[in-house]
Amino acid sequence: MRTKSLKKNRINVVTLGCSKNLYDSEVLMGQLRAGNKEVVHEGEGNIVVINTCGFIANAKEESVNTILEYVRQKEAGQVDKVFVTGCLSERYKPDLEKEIPDVDAYFGTRELPRLLKALGADYKQELVGERLTTTPSHYAYLKIAEGCDRPCSFCAIPLMRGAHRSQPVEDLVREAEKLAARGVRELILIAQDLTYYGLDLYKKRALADLLRALVKVEGIEWIRLHYAFPAGFPTDVLEVMREEPKICNYLDIPLQHISDPILKSMRRGTTREKTNRLLETFRREVPGIALRTTLIVGYPGETEADFETLRNWVAETRFDRLGCFAYSHEENTHAYSLADDVPEEVKQQRANAIMELQAGISWELNQAKVGQRFRCLIDRVEGGYYIGRTESDSPDVDNEVRVAAAGQYLRLGEFAWVRITEASDYDLFGQVED
Repeated sequence: MRTKSLKKNRINVVTLGCSKNLYDSEVLMGQLRAGNKEVVHEGEGNIVVINTCGFIANAKEESVNTILEYVRQKEAGQVDKVFVTGCLSERYKPDLEKEIPDVDAYFGTRELPRLLKALGADYKQELVGERLTTTPSHYAYLKIAEGCDRPCSFCAIPLMRGAHRSQPVEDLVREAEKLAARGVRELILIAQDLTYYGLDLYKKRALADLLRALVKVEGIEWIRLHYAFPAGFPTDVLEVMREEPKICNYLDIPLQHISDPILKSMRRGTTREKTNRLLETFRREVPGIALRTTLIVGYPGETEADFETLRNWVAETRFDRLGCFAYSHEENTHAYSLADDVPEEVKQQRANAIMELQAGISWELNQAKVGQRFRCLIDRVEGGYYIGRTESDSPDVDNEVRVAAAGQYLRLGEFAWVRITEASDYDLFGQVED
C-alpha cells in the first residue's frame, strides 16, 4: 500500500563523499533557498537529491546503495521524487539510467542549472559565492578551484570533474567576507589540487597571493590548506605560512607512495629524493608544521620490497597525520591497463600494517604534548566533554582535544587555551587555562 508522503515540497539533499562534494551541496541548497524552495541537508523531504561520489569502489558502492534505498522509499510512497547528481552520475550516467531507471533524472557535476530547473528553481548567476553551509557555524570549506590537470594513473577525478579551473581571488575574498560576517572563524581551503591554483587565470601559481588576500578578511582567524600536490609545490606559500599567524602551520599533501618504480607508474612527476627534499623544506621553513598525507597500497606491480620501502619511510618520516587506502582498479584510468595483481587480502593487510604503524607514531607524538599548552577551537559538546582542535588538526579527519564539561562553560566556536594532561593514540585530554 502506498503511504502518504510527508514534508510536501521539501527538498532533502543527501551528500556522499568528500568535502568538495559537501561544498557543491551547499551551493545547490543556497540556490534553492534563493528560489524560495524549502531545503534541508540529510533531513526529511518528499523530494530527494543525492550528491554521489564515484572515486573508488567503496564510495561507488555506498552511492549505489543510497540510490537504491531512496528508490525503495519512492516505491513505498515515502518520497515522491529522487534525483541523482555528483561524480557517480557524471561518470556512469548511461549505466545508471539503464540499471536504476526509477530515478527521476540523473545530472553530472557541471549541470547545476539543469538540476535546479528540474527542481523548479532558476540558476541565479548573482549568487556565485553564496551557499547554505552545513558545517558548524564557526568553520567552513572554501573551494578555490574545480577539476584537475594532473595525469595520475590511478585517479578518475579528471573524468568526473574536468580540467582545472581556478576561482578569481576577488570572488574568493568576497565569499570569505560573507562567511566571516556569519560568524565563520576558520576557512578550510579545498580543491583537487591547491598548488595548481592560479595557473589558468594568472599564468603563475598564485596560492600565496590568495592567502595574502584572505588573511586581511576581518573575523577569519584560521586558514587551513587541504590537498596540495607535491610536484611543483609553490614554496612562497611557506613564507606566507611562516609570517602570517592566521595561516595554520598545517598542510595536507597526499603523497600516495615513495617507491620510485611505483611513483613512476603512478605518473606522479616526482621521486623519493625530491619528496624527501620537499618534506625537509617544509619542516625547515615552517618549524612545527603539522603534515598530513594519504597513501595507496596494493597498486599494480607493488612488490613486497616496494611495500617495505613505503613502511620504512613512514616510520622514518613520522607524519603527524596519515591515512592509507587500498588501491581501487578504476576503468578509464591509465592504470586500468595494468594487471590488478595484488590480491585484495594483501592490499588490506598492507593498509592495516601502515595504519598500525601510524597509530604508534601518533601515540608517541601525542605523549610529547602532555604538559604543553595549545590554543584550541571548540567545536561541540559530546559525551560529557567539550571537543576542540589545535591548529594542527582539521575537523573530522584529525585528532581532537577533550576537555571535561562538568563545572565550566565554554562557548562553541570560540578559542580557549588548553593544557594537555593526558594523551591516547588520536585524542588529547586537557584543562582550560586563562
